[in-house]
Amino acid sequence: MATLLALLSSLLWGSADYHAGNLSKKYPAMVVLGINQAFGLIFGIFLVIVSQEWIAPNLASDGYLINGALAGLSGYAGLLCLYAGLSTGRMGVVSPISSLSVLIPLTFALVIADESLSRPVTLGVIAAITGAFLASGPEISSGLPIKPILLALGAACGFGAALTFMSIGSEISSLLTMTTMRVTTFFVTVGYFMKKRNFGGVEKRHIPLLIGIGISDFLANLLLGVATTKGLVSIAMVLGALYPIATAVLAFAFLHERLHKVQYIGIVLAVGGVAVISSMQ
Repeated sequence: MATLLALLSSLLWGSADYHAGNLSKKYPAMVVLGINQAFGLIFGIFLVIVSQEWIAPNLASDGYLINGALAGLSGYAGLLCLYAGLSTGRMGVVSPISSLSVLIPLTFALVIADESLSRPVTLGVIAAITGAFLASGPEISSGLPIKPILLALGAACGFGAALTFMSIGSEISSLLTMTTMRVTTFFVTVGYFMKKRNFGGVEKRHIPLLIGIGISDFLANLLLGVATTKGLVSIAMVLGALYPIATAVLAFAFLHERLHKVQYIGIVLAVGGVAVISSMQ
């Protein structure tokens, strides 16, 4: 169950990133991020009401409130860097580096939370992480542009911190942790739009897509949070980090971006890693 939830999470994340990255070529990244996150909040509140999953918040370090807020701010910063990076057109630079965000929660799970992995699973984890990186199509031969690299590193750090806080908060409630994330970022969004005094000129025809991105991103977070409570945090995080593969496949299908040999190798490695991990669960 945990494996399936984490893989679904990566699929939703990759799809949301692909569409958000494309929209960020037309609108400022902050506008795309702010609007889709607001729709994510509305969806989260709806789920809380329907499920009646309400637990009174507290200020405990292992509760959902503090961790949800920290995850929201970290994830918001990470998404802002990611969208801005993808809008530069250097997806082959930004996506691979941002996918390395998994190393932060993985280190937390293995070192701080004291999880242990068998040798076969460890090899599967290494294969999956390497595969996700290569499947993104790292543009090694075309040089290393500074701006996309810095944005990608910012995205990796933001995502890594967010994933760690999400896993801690999910021990109490995944849904409330993710909703708290959106509540926190909503205030940042409101402040931004109040300062700009407009909504970035977003056309009505793009609103449904922004709603879809917001819901997909929220569900990706939620599914991954639940996955961390159903199995090892380390495994869930690794499988959830395979989202660059979905982004690359969508770019190939709709933008006709050619997949390089290294990307095929990465996909094979990632699939093999997932197969090993799944067989050992």
